[in-house]
Amino acid sequence: MFIETEGTPNPATLKFLPGREVMGPKGTADFASATSAARSPLAARIFALGGVARVFLGGDFITVTQTDDAEWFTLRPQVLGAIMDHFMAGQPVLESDGDAEDEEFDPADTEIVDQIKELLDTRVRPAVAGDGGDIVFRGFRDGVVKLHLQGACSGCPSSRATLKHGVENMLKHYVPEVVAVEQVDA
Repeated sequence: MFIETEGTPNPATLKFLPGREVMGPKGTADFASATSAARSPLAARIFALGGVARVFLGGDFITVTQTDDAEWFTLRPQVLGAIMDHFMAGQPVLESDGDAEDEEFDPADTEIVDQIKELLDTRVRPAVAGDGGDIVFRGFRDGVVKLHLQGACSGCPSSRATLKHGVENMLKHYVPEVVAVEQVDA
């Protein structure tokens, strides 16, 4: 098994591409701690290495964020080994789907929300996935779109600027009802 690695815009995060489906069409999973990773044997194995602050599972990639005191030259080969061992053992990536996050919006705004989600899915998520992350719709109220950044995008120095200048401007252009975009945690 050959696993490629790529840098991301977040210097603390590396993207690992195992050459096979990780989450596939099931979506994504973001784990900000070893405790939250209990439902993922893969994420739990990576957290067990130490020096890991976050694990994000995408369609065909895994992003790992190191802690401030970790160094990639020691952590990278350990993560590569953990990913390889996991897939060679044939273990599941997730043991359960867990609880889906609730979206907050007025049912009267369903058509607007559908437009927002379509734009996010077709224009934003592919670019964000290319950088090792994901962007998830969390709500729409009074013209404000609430989005959650995951993976490499979580904590990335340029993520807030991208969200405000890129995503907000695009949504305002295509959906006149949008007046602002806010980042929310979880």
